[in-house]
Amino acid sequence: MTTQTVTLAGDTDWPGFRNEARSLLARQVPPEAVVWHTRASAEGDLFAALEARRTVVGHSSASAVVPPAFVRLCEIVVLHADPARFGMLYRLLWRLVYEPGLRHDPLDAERVRAQHMAQAVRREMHKMKAFVRFRPLARGEGLPPLHIAWFEPEHHIVEAVAPFFVRRFTQMHWAILTPRRSARWFPPEDGGEDAKGGHLDIGPGARREDAPPPDAGEAPWLTCYQPLQRAAAGVPDEAQALAASGPCHPTPSKPWPR
Repeated sequence: MTTQTVTLAGDTDWPGFRNEARSLLARQVPPEAVVWHTRASAEGDLFAALEARRTVVGHSSASAVVPPAFVRLCEIVVLHADPARFGMLYRLLWRLVYEPGLRHDPLDAERVRAQHMAQAVRREMHKMKAFVRFRPLARGEGLPPLHIAWFEPEHHIVEAVAPFFVRRFTQMHWAILTPRRSARWFPPEDGGEDAKGGHLDIGPGARREDAPPPDAGEAPWLTCYQPLQRAAAGVPDEAQALAASGPCHPTPSKPWPR
């Protein structure tokens, strides 16, 4: 049995994975005969760069009708940083076709692993939405500032989360820098309320020093809200101290960009 190498366009190439998986399944190529790469990983792999021979098993073909929940699970799991995620998902697809009982076994080790990976991605997406903070960077006279944020996600979530910030800050020119990928939003020029006419660029990663340093006005916010977060986590001393201190009203050095 020969091995087939599949090289996807990028770390989050869900359409490419879906098409390749369908093709492999139709030709009945078993999971153990497939090696999955992304374009970036293949560049450093001599064997992945070689033209792979296709495996043909018999003359019949197979097709899959899988639960919609499995498709939604795949869309999330492909954003995980585990390099083995594509192989695992194709193996699950193969097993759903050839092991019908898998659909009724929620405790299957690979199904549980995939669910845990999806949960990790969702947590990271929530963190990005909740904790990204923009800081204005002057661009010159007559030009609106560019608001820049730095974030270090564990998984490949920038492209998936960027539309949230487009909807949230449609009229603001912003950029989110991360080590793997970066997103930059150019707002609509007509001043409309929606994102029509704007442009979102997804580019390569950046360095931490490419983002502006924390401003002096950040300290009052941290002084106020760190005890609040600890109290919400159930730390008794923090909860008592917060109740005794009364409401907290930090005054930032700069208003929140709108």
